[in-house]
Order: sequence, then structure tokens, then C-alpha cells
Amino acid sequence: MDTLAVDIAPVLDGFTVVLEPTNLLYCLIGVTVGMLVGVLPGLGPAATIAILLPITIGIEPVTAIIMLSGIFYGAQYGGTITSVLLKLPGEASSVVTVFDGHALSRQGRAGTALGIAAIGSFVGGTVSIVALSFLAPVVASFALDFGPPEYTALALLGILLVSTISSGSRLKALVAASIGLLLATVGRDAFTGGERFTFGNLNLADGLDFVPIAMGLFGLGEILYNLEERHTAAQAPMKVANVWPSRRDLRQSSGAIGRGSVLGFVLGILPGGGATLASLAAYAVEKRRSKTPERFGNGAVEGVAGPETANNAAATSSFIPLLTLGIPANATMAVIFGALLVIGVSPGPQLVTEEPELFWGVINSMYIGNILLLIMSIPLVGLFVKILRVRPAILAPITVLITLIGVYTVNNSVFDIVLVIVFGVLGYLMKKLGFDPGPLLLAFVLGVLLEESLRRSLLIFDGNAAEFFTRPISGTLLVVFLLVALLPLIGKAFARRRSAEQQNDTTKELV
Repeated sequence: MDTLAVDIAPVLDGFTVVLEPTNLLYCLIGVTVGMLVGVLPGLGPAATIAILLPITIGIEPVTAIIMLSGIFYGAQYGGTITSVLLKLPGEASSVVTVFDGHALSRQGRAGTALGIAAIGSFVGGTVSIVALSFLAPVVASFALDFGPPEYTALALLGILLVSTISSGSRLKALVAASIGLLLATVGRDAFTGGERFTFGNLNLADGLDFVPIAMGLFGLGEILYNLEERHTAAQAPMKVANVWPSRRDLRQSSGAIGRGSVLGFVLGILPGGGATLASLAAYAVEKRRSKTPERFGNGAVEGVAGPETANNAAATSSFIPLLTLGIPANATMAVIFGALLVIGVSPGPQLVTEEPELFWGVINSMYIGNILLLIMSIPLVGLFVKILRVRPAILAPITVLITLIGVYTVNNSVFDIVLVIVFGVLGYLMKKLGFDPGPLLLAFVLGVLLEESLRRSLLIFDGNAAEFFTRPISGTLLVVFLLVALLPLIGKAFARRRSAEQQNDTTKELV
């Protein structure tokens, strides 16, 4: 009983933290902003959190992270609204919802689609939070065995997974990650004190700051890109009626919601996974399992329930590697990781034991946030659709001004404004050329950890790199790293062999 009491005490303290009026207010602000961000096509939670980073400096760490996490999982809810009503995915993870959600709205069942999405999102998020509450402390206790060699292997694996699993060209993702690693080396060498890639500029002596890079790539870069690739509504918003789904709809979607919760939770933990991959995988699973796959794309309720449940479950579970290992699983987590560092919190195994109020306060705030989202998701539909009618030519300059003022207030540095503009242009060019800026930011964040851990490890091993494989955890992680790195080559070799065999069979038949 005593052990149980000790385990439950920090969890209960976490609820005490969340229920403080200030934290409840910022939780409400976070999920409301998140829904708004999800509704506005192209902006995304990573860009919004990057823009809001300066605000977090003046408030309590736990309050700041409660707000930022609310923005992240709140955006998954908001993206559904425009996907269903206007055929415009407000968030990347809601792209799949367009297929069946908009088909349902054309049939006069927009309310059903939004109701199922809200219920699935709530269930997926809640299941993931419960699992997070049990699993995160276990992962943290396991991670206490991590030393420099283990962190080296984990950082390598994280960078590779993000580069190979993320959407788009693998080569372009690897190039972006390489640029991120290069940027992480700028500044004074922590071991020798020598300056690297500073070109005599004193502003670069302490290295590049995370805030201007994140705000440039995801804030200014996204704004510039979206001004050019602006979305316009194809039709007037449809009316929403009969929001609560029928028993038949609930029966049809119950299996999809259950499977989406599990699939989303698992994929959210993996580096490079996240909400977008989870929603795509959930849709594919439901279509493959269905006895009538031809319904998908024409208004299948499961086609809305599965992806919407999965993306919310993944948004929550991606906090596990961030809070327990200090490893961001995706680009948005990398921005939140940077926010934690900016406000003086070091995520990792010690966070659970050294700052339990912050750890459990953030996790428990997600229960409250999900309830708030469920309550708000339908009544605010009309308001969010009206916001969509505001011209980008009005919104964009205001957002740019807020971004530049925000980054200046962090260090009162004009040089940071220059960096934001430079990385904003870089982010815009990357989007234009088909490069995902996510791997660059993740590699930049993990690059410092990778370099320091690698050099400490080599000092421990007297320069013998083979020693990495003699330690169980680092050896296992490096074997996984090699398998992931070689998997595309092995797949291509098998494909060539199969193609050659088919050609030989065809030749024999002709002869």
C-alpha cells in the first residue's frame, strides 16, 4: 500500500497543479489557439509554437508547456473542421479526413462526420494519455541507465528515422538533416574552446540560437510559402446539423476508434512517426480490413473515425520520448524541446524525479484539454469558418510583425532578427524545392547531444569506437540504426532481382 501511495502521490499533485486557475486558463488558451491553427490551412502547430516562443519566457515553466502542448493536440481537432466542410485540410494530419469527411458533408451528414471525429479524437487522446501516464515513468527509469554511448546511438537513430520515415524524398530529408548537423557545430567548441564557422562574428561565438532558427523556418518560412500557395475555398461552408452520430454510426466506427487509438499511440512514440503518419496508417488499415473497401472515399464513417482517433493518440504519445529521453520525435516536438530549454527545463530521465510537478502537471493537463476540446469542437465551427474568410494579405503582415518583435524580445538582439529573416528565406526555398524543414530542425536539436555524447564516449573508450557494440543498449540501438540505413538498399536489391526474374520468365515464354 505504501508503494502504491508513493506512486500515486505525484500524479495527484499533478492534478493540483493543473487545477490552479492560471494553468486552467493557459490550458484553455492553448487548446483554443490550437483549434484555430488547425482551421487555418498551412500554418500548423510547429509554426505557431515557434512564433509564440518569446511569450513562454515570462511565465512559469509548467504553465508555458501546458499551453504549448495544448496548441499541439488542439490543432489535430481544428484541422478536421475545414477538411469536412470545405475540403481544405487545415493540418497535415487531417489530409486523409478529406476523403470521407467531405463526402459525408456532401450527403448532408457534415454533423455526423464532425461528431464522429470529435468522439474519436477524445477517445484516442484519452487512451493515449492513460497509457502515457503508465509508460512514461517506466521509460524514464529505464533511461536512467543511459550514458554518453547510449545517447550517441539514440541521437543517431533519431536523426536517421526522421530522415527516412518522414514524408517526401529520403535523399532530400538526409540533405536537410546534414545541414542541421552542420549548423549545430557553429560556435565555440565545448571541449577545446576553438571557434568553428564563426567567420570572426562575435554574435556566432556562442553558436546559433534555437529560437530564431525555429521561428524563421516554421514561422516566417511558412508565411511566405502560404502567401504564394494560398488556399481558396471551393464552395461556401455547409450547414452543420445532427451533430451526435446515430447508434449505427457509432457501431460502425467503434472498431476503427479502438484500432486508431492503439496504432496512433505506437506510431507517435517512434521518431519520424507523429500524427500525420498515424492518420495515414489508420486509414490504410481500415480500408484493408473493410469487406466493402469501395465505400472509402464515398462517405465511410470509419474513414473519418480511424484517422482522427489515430492522429490525436499520436500527438499525445509523442511526448513520451521528449519528456523521458530528451529526444523529440517530430518537428513540433523539436520546437517544444527548444521551448523547454529556453525556459530552463532539461527534458530527460531525471525530469520525472526532479520535477514531478511539471512532469505530471503537463500530462494531467491533457485530460482537461481533451475535455475542453470535446466541449468546444462543435459550437465554435461557425466562428472558425468566418475566420477563414479573412484575407491572407491582412493576416500575413500582422503575423510577420509579431514574429520579428517576438524574436527581438528574447535577447534584445538585432542579429536575431537578421537570423529569422535568413532562416525564413531558407525555409521558404526549402518548401518550394520540396525539402521538409523538419529534419533540419531535429538534426540541429540532436546535433549538440550527438557531438557531446560521441566525444565523451570516445574519451571513455580511449578512441575505440568498437566499444559501442559491447554495451547492450548502445549496441542494440546501433544494430537497429544499421538495419534502418540498409533497409532501402536491401529493398531495391530485391526489387531488381524480382524484375530480372520476371524478365527472364517473359523471355522464356516468348522462346
